[in-house]
Amino acid sequence: MASETTPEARGAKETYDDRPFHSEDLPPEVRAPLAPYGGAEPAAPAWFQWAIAQEPEREFVTSHGTRIEALSWGERGKPGLLLVHGNSAHADWWSPLGPYLGKDFRVTAMSLAGMGASDWRDSYRFSDFADDAEAVSRACGLYDGGRKPIYIGHSFGGGQVFFTAVQRPELMHAAVLVDTGFGGPPPEVLAERKKRAELIANIPTADKPTRVYPTLAKALERFRLMPPQPADNHYILDFIARRSLKRVPMPDGSGEGFAWKFDPQMWEKLDRSGMDMSNPRHAPKPGVPMVHLYGEKSRIIDRRAAGEPSFLEGTVTEIEIPDSHHHVMIDQPLALVAALRTLLATWPG
Repeated sequence: MASETTPEARGAKETYDDRPFHSEDLPPEVRAPLAPYGGAEPAAPAWFQWAIAQEPEREFVTSHGTRIEALSWGERGKPGLLLVHGNSAHADWWSPLGPYLGKDFRVTAMSLAGMGASDWRDSYRFSDFADDAEAVSRACGLYDGGRKPIYIGHSFGGGQVFFTAVQRPELMHAAVLVDTGFGGPPPEVLAERKKRAELIANIPTADKPTRVYPTLAKALERFRLMPPQPADNHYILDFIARRSLKRVPMPDGSGEGFAWKFDPQMWEKLDRSGMDMSNPRHAPKPGVPMVHLYGEKSRIIDRRAAGEPSFLEGTVTEIEIPDSHHHVMIDQPLALVAALRTLLATWPG
């Protein structure tokens, strides 16, 4: 299983800016955590096996001419929850948690445009996400209980939820951010990216469209978390990784291989206009009640301790999830479910 890296290594490699960052200097358990399994599925505990056996309702909702993937659990008419994943991820990141939340809520996880099975776009805008989220919420029954849904977003998805809470608060009842930060990467990561870009600008990598893996096992060997971090629950990593891939023709015409589902040009196509987060001390304020759940070992907290300002601190209630890095639903899935169910039983009232 994956072992803990030193604080120095974690501080240098883990960051909440989750644009694709590839470095062969990462330790093997971070660089290629699934490689030792050779394509086999890791053993999984009973709670996880039960959760993924609860197959969600799978559908597509059209917004701005784009098909948006949506997975739903729980009965229509219950209060609604909309779950939003991080960058380069997809709706199935929430599948181990959805059935547990679905006991009390109508729950829908959406794949952002350009990710999962959702269609790609020529450009990606925060304002379009707000429209996509509303379209998915209405089509999947999150308003049917007579109350607007609560949005829950992890990482980049939390940024989308925050934008909507600022610009379109009328769409939601409240918002929960899960390990969400808005600052840029630390200097050492910027320097590493610049060096790598200069050295391998023309070499195909896992996040470029020319990279097709001949077998599922080879593709799984290349799966890693972005931003990089150690992770012990390999059965969750394997579940997510398998659903991050799609079959595509091999470049040489020899048959089919596997490629990542997300749009590799997503960051280049992202339009950030209307969401100025350049000065955290004067950041816009959300128009709905908001809570931030964060990992105890997340790089977000490391950077705050180093003096980086945060507009969430002091203005948004924050709850720590112990023994977790940035990807809380992988590191501490049951703790995250318990925290959400406890919070939502009494908050926001």
